[in-house]
Amino acid sequence: MKRILFMIAVLTMIINTSCKNDKKETKMEESTEMTDSDMKSPDTSTEEKKVQVTLEPKSNSQVKGNVVFYQENGTVTMTAVIEGLSEGTHAIHIHEKADCSSEDGKSTGGHWNPTNQPHGKWGSSEGYHKGDIGNLTADSNGNATITMTTDEWCIGCDDSNKDIIGKAIIVHEGTDDFVTQPTGDAGGRVSCGGIIK
Repeated sequence: MKRILFMIAVLTMIINTSCKNDKKETKMEESTEMTDSDMKSPDTSTEEKKVQVTLEPKSNSQVKGNVVFYQENGTVTMTAVIEGLSEGTHAIHIHEKADCSSEDGKSTGGHWNPTNQPHGKWGSSEGYHKGDIGNLTADSNGNATITMTTDEWCIGCDDSNKDIIGKAIIVHEGTDDFVTQPTGDAGGRVSCGGIIK
C-alpha cells in the first residue's frame, strides 16, 4: 500500500512539473510576440511635418514673403504672408518645379496638375489643378495673407498626386479668372519660392 501511495505521489509531481513547464513556455512565447509588435515601425500617417518657403521678387517687382506648409493627421494647412504687392487681387498657385532661377519665374513651369484636370476654382466640380490655390487680396500697403487647408496635398509622401515637395509657389501680378486655360489669365509672375524639404 505504501508503494502504491508513493508511486501516485511521484506521478502527481511529474504531471504538475510538466504542466508548469508548458505554462512557462506559453508565457515565453507571449512575451516574444509582444516584443515583435513593439519593434514594428510606427504609423507615420499622423506624423506632423512642416516646410517653410521664402518668396523672392521676380519680374522686377518688390514682392516677397513667406509661406508655411504644416501637415497634421493627413491634412496640410498653408499660410502665406506677402508684401510689396500693388493694392488689389493677385493669383497664387503651386507650379510644377521648385526652380526659381529665371528672372520671370517661368523656370517653375506651368501650374502643378498631376491629375490632368482643366484650370479652375479650387473644389469646382468642373475640375481644377492641384496647384490652383486661387486669389489673395493686398491692402493699401501691399500686404496680403491667405490660409488654405486641404487633404489633397501632403509633405514628402509617396503619392505623386499629392506631394508638394519639389514644386514652387508663384504669386502673379493679376487676378485668376478661374476660366482661362490653362493659367486663369493671371499675368506675370512677381514672386517665387521653391518648396524644398
